[in-house]
Amino acid sequence: MIVAQNLTMHYGATVALSEASFVAEDRRVMGLLGPNGAGKTTSMNIITTQIVPTAGTATVDGFDIHNNPIEIRTILGYLPETAPLYSEMQVDEFLQFVAKGRNIPESKMRSRIEWVVEACGIKGVYKRIVGELSRGFKQRVGFAQALIHDPKVLVLDEPTAGLDPVQIIGIRKLIRDLSKEKTIVFSTHILQEAQATSDKIVIINEGRIIADGTPSQLREKVGGGSMVRLTVSGDASEVERSLRDISGVRSLRREASPVGGSACFVIEADPGVDLTEKVGFKVKENNWLVREFTPHALSLEETFISLIKDSFRKAG
Repeated sequence: MIVAQNLTMHYGATVALSEASFVAEDRRVMGLLGPNGAGKTTSMNIITTQIVPTAGTATVDGFDIHNNPIEIRTILGYLPETAPLYSEMQVDEFLQFVAKGRNIPESKMRSRIEWVVEACGIKGVYKRIVGELSRGFKQRVGFAQALIHDPKVLVLDEPTAGLDPVQIIGIRKLIRDLSKEKTIVFSTHILQEAQATSDKIVIINEGRIIADGTPSQLREKVGGGSMVRLTVSGDASEVERSLRDISGVRSLRREASPVGGSACFVIEADPGVDLTEKVGFKVKENNWLVREFTPHALSLEETFISLIKDSFRKAG
């Protein structure tokens, strides 16, 4: 549904985006994940035809951002990081104004407004002045304006910003429900948001796409070998020295142990190494009392940090 090819954006000497390419599949949720200032908003502004890239192009449902911007805006709903609201209007007046701007026929306007009001949970503030709303409700009204014309594609920049935990759960559910019929791209710098909502995650750092795939695919790119978590009773330094003697160990990370007098380590091996057998032999050799010995998978946070660090090393 969305294909970005070598998108590049320069602001004078500043490179906000450099040869960024990615694909968002139809009726799927793609999370654009990266630290603040990574290029997420620039990417979204280009896709939504708010700005023209210095180089590269993108298509949305086959329409080119350079040649068909009006067609793209017709089939696309957009919620910027700061919701585009008129503070002096009532919520109902604002939604009617947006519906007219989107050329929704009078015969369908009422049903569309009723649907977005219910879906976005703003029924209780429907007659309130927009400027008097909390940030959370302003975000919900912004979400409603992006949905009012029933777009094929929904682009959301930090959609849960300012929402409380209950509201965040509601927005996550709404995004998942909408993805059954729409392509959704949303940006976030919060790992839990990307993991909870996305079918696919694209990681961006310093304007460059450094990885994309499902959470499990991203972990495979970082890991490659088997991993185990081992907690044993004993002196941590002695346990670490013994574990480092194992051939084929790629990394060894000590973690806090919930049990006093115990040492906890996450051990990663090179591909093809039978880590369970080798660590088990060390346990038997040292007669350690084992409190935990389980396979371990990288968390999304660990994966993200590893990929970011690797991108810095390559850039250097």
